[in-house]
Amino acid sequence: MADGPKILIVDDEPNIRDLLTTSLRFAGFAVRAVATGAQTISAVLEEEPDLILLDVMLPDINGFGVTKRLRASGYTCPILFLTAKDSTEDKIQGLTVGGDDYVTKPFSLDEIVARIRAILRRTQQEEDDATLSVGELEMDQDTHEVSVKGNSVELSPTEFKLLRYLMLNPNRVLSKAQILDHVWEYDFNGDAGIVESYVSYLRRKLDPFTEEPLIQTKRGFGYMLKTKA
Repeated sequence: MADGPKILIVDDEPNIRDLLTTSLRFAGFAVRAVATGAQTISAVLEEEPDLILLDVMLPDINGFGVTKRLRASGYTCPILFLTAKDSTEDKIQGLTVGGDDYVTKPFSLDEIVARIRAILRRTQQEEDDATLSVGELEMDQDTHEVSVKGNSVELSPTEFKLLRYLMLNPNRVLSKAQILDHVWEYDFNGDAGIVESYVSYLRRKLDPFTEEPLIQTKRGFGYMLKTKA
């Protein structure tokens, strides 16, 4: 059995489970596959995978419900949704409940492997400087703790990565293309709307503790983390 990153595959279709299991093991991952939401939660408790490849349409608890339960219990492992639904509303719902990415069926096995590796790179990357401090924001890159004026803020792995990129570039306008390249590490099929969604999520969590919004929109250009003069 491979000794690479542990991937939990969740899909109720046996042929898809078998295909993904074989392909991911060939790519060097350690793989376990289950068929239901309940089995997913049990498997996470038993093994704590490095990433979950999670089908949305499951026979008991759907993938969004599974993700909500895992996040509520404090599990932060990345989740890559796999589903036949490809509408923007479904993408936003999946990412809102704590998912990290979204692949639609029919899918390319090469794309699945590439996205898994991209997610693992950005969530498992070791940082040289553990603490970032920009204005009223503080970020511990070892513990993944974030605070605003001393108030703790809970972020998903992707929200954390986005905020980190903004904090590394304070008072600098960053284009959506730059953010996609540095945070998602690929072009997300050119879907810059995902950047808008995640900036919105960050604002909802940060702005209640500040007098003015920390992340400003520069229309036609991008976004900037503004610090006080």
